[in-house]
Amino acid sequence: MILLVGINAKYIHSNLGIYCIEAYANEHGIGKDELKLCEYTINQNEVTILADIYENKPDMVAFSCYIWNIEYVLRISRELKKVLPDTDIWCGGPEVSFDTEKLLGKNMWLKGIMSGEGEETFFELAQYYMGILGRELKDIDGISYRDNDVVTVNKERDRMSMDDIVFPYKDIEALKNRIIYYETSRGCPYGCSYCLSSVEKKVRFRSLELVEKELQFFIDNKVKQVKFVDRTFNCNHEHTMAIWKYIGEHDNGITNFHFELSADLLTEDEIALVSSFRPGLVQFEIGVQSTNPDTLRAIHRNHDLTGLKKHVSEVYEGRNIHQHLDLIAGLPYEDYETFRNSFNEVYDMKPDQLQLGFLKVLKGSPIHCDSDKYGIVCQDIPPYEVLHTDWLSFEDILKLKQVEDMVERYYNSMQFEASVKFMVQRADTPFDFFMQIGKFFHDKGYDAMQQSRIGNYEILYEFAKTKLGQEDIKILEQLLIFDLYARENLKKRPEFIDYENGIPDKEFIREFYQNQENVKRFLEIYDGYDWKQLSRMTHIEIFDYDILGFMETGVCTARKNIYIFDYIYRNPLDNQARISKIK
Repeated sequence: MILLVGINAKYIHSNLGIYCIEAYANEHGIGKDELKLCEYTINQNEVTILADIYENKPDMVAFSCYIWNIEYVLRISRELKKVLPDTDIWCGGPEVSFDTEKLLGKNMWLKGIMSGEGEETFFELAQYYMGILGRELKDIDGISYRDNDVVTVNKERDRMSMDDIVFPYKDIEALKNRIIYYETSRGCPYGCSYCLSSVEKKVRFRSLELVEKELQFFIDNKVKQVKFVDRTFNCNHEHTMAIWKYIGEHDNGITNFHFELSADLLTEDEIALVSSFRPGLVQFEIGVQSTNPDTLRAIHRNHDLTGLKKHVSEVYEGRNIHQHLDLIAGLPYEDYETFRNSFNEVYDMKPDQLQLGFLKVLKGSPIHCDSDKYGIVCQDIPPYEVLHTDWLSFEDILKLKQVEDMVERYYNSMQFEASVKFMVQRADTPFDFFMQIGKFFHDKGYDAMQQSRIGNYEILYEFAKTKLGQEDIKILEQLLIFDLYARENLKKRPEFIDYENGIPDKEFIREFYQNQENVKRFLEIYDGYDWKQLSRMTHIEIFDYDILGFMETGVCTARKNIYIFDYIYRNPLDNQARISKIK
C-alpha cells in the first residue's frame, strides 16, 4: 500500500497537487487498492493523523509539502518512522524542491524527495515500490534519495505536456464544501524575484478542447467556486478570451470563477467581455505589490502602473466583478512612507478587498539569493517572513501588522462600508485611519482578545469618539446602524448606540406591508407571505441622512430617508442586502 498525504491549512481547502498525482497514477494502471489518498488539516491532532496513517500499514508514504505545513509534516513523519520503521517516507512539493541534499541530511528519517512536477515522478516511484518493470531509484528523474546514508541527487525531470495531466475531479460530492482548484497553465512569463514561478519563465497551456470539457464538468455540477491557480492567467490573449467566452456563454447562475491576473495586460476586448457577465460570475485577484518605481524595478516587476489603474477602474465601473488587490510589505527600497503611499494609491483604486501581505523569502526564489544585498532579514523557519530590511525596521513591521489587522476587520470584511468610508474621509489618508485605529486597538489591549462582530462595531464607535466632533458622531451612529442592517436582519437592536428615532411605529409597518403596491414594487419575490411574515423577513429603518446618496457621492446630506433591507436579494460582490429607498 502506498499513501499520498496532503495536510491542508483549513478543511475548506483541497490539495490539487496530490489529486493530479493520484489521477495520473490511476490512469496509468495503479489502482485504488494499491494507492490511497489521505487529506488532513494542520488543526488536527498530530497523534490522530499518525494513528490513521499507521492503521494503513503503508510500504511508502509521500507527503505534499508547502510553506504552511512543512514543520507539521516533518514532525509527523519523524514520529511515523518510529512506529513504522520499515516504511519509506518521501516528501514532494514546492517547499522541498530546493536544497534537497541539505534537507535529507538534516532529516535522517526521510527516504527521499521528489522535486518539481510530481505526476510522472510519483508514478515511476510507485512502480519501483510495486516491483514493476524492474524500476530502480537511480533511473527515476526528479528525485533525491538516501541509500546507506549516501544521498544521491538524480537529474531534473523534463517538464510534461499540460495535456498529459489527468483531470483530477470525478466524485465532486466528496468536495462539496471545499474550494476547488484548477489549472490550465504552468509557469509564468515574468520574473518577479519573490515568486517561485519566476524560476520557470516558459508557460505551458492546456488545450482549449480539454479545458472547455472540464469547465463544463464544474458548470454541470454547480460547483460554487473554481479557483484558477494559473500564475498570470491573462498572459495569453487568445487563451484568456476563449475561456471567458465559454464560461460567459455557459453560465449556470451559480458557479464563480476566480482568476489571478495582471490588470495592466487586460485588453479592451477582455474588459468589454467580462463587463457583460452576471455579477459574481468571475472575480479577479491582482498583485500590485508596490507602486514605488524603485521597488518594482528591484523585484523585476515591470508592469505599467498607469495601465493597471486604468483597467482596474474600467472593471470597477461595471460593478459586476469582485476585485482583490495585493500589496507586499518588506520589498527592496520600500520604507514606511513609500509603503504608506503604495497603500493609499491602491486604496484609491476602490478594490473590494485589499490584501496587505508581508514578504516571504522563499527558498529557490531570486530574492532569497539577494537577501544580503538588500539587508533582508527573515525568519529561519516557515513561512520565512521578513523581520526587517535596510528600509523597514522591525518596529515598522509591527505597525504595519496593526494596519493589516484593521484592514481585515474593517475593510475586507465588507461589514463597515458606510462607517469606514466616513471615517476615512476624516483622516489625512486611508492609511492613516487604519494606522490610528490599529494603534488604538493595541493601546487598549483589544488586539489580545477575540472580538465579536458587534464588538468590532463598538470599538470603532469608541475610537471615533476620540477623533470626531459631536455632529459627526451623530452621523456615524446612523452609518453604523445602516452597516449592521445591511448585512444582518437583527432581532435585537444593538445597545451601544442610543438612537431610537430610526424605529418606525407599528402602524406604519402594518400599513406598508399590507399595501399590495409596496409589496409588488419592493418585495416581488415574497409573493404568498402575509404582512407579519414580510415584516419579519425584511427590515425597515428611518435615517436622518441620505446614506445611499453618501455611498454614491461621498456627501452626507441631512435628509430624512426610510430604507427597506431585503435579505433574499443580496449583492454577490459584498453579500449586502438589497437596500431600497421607500421615501
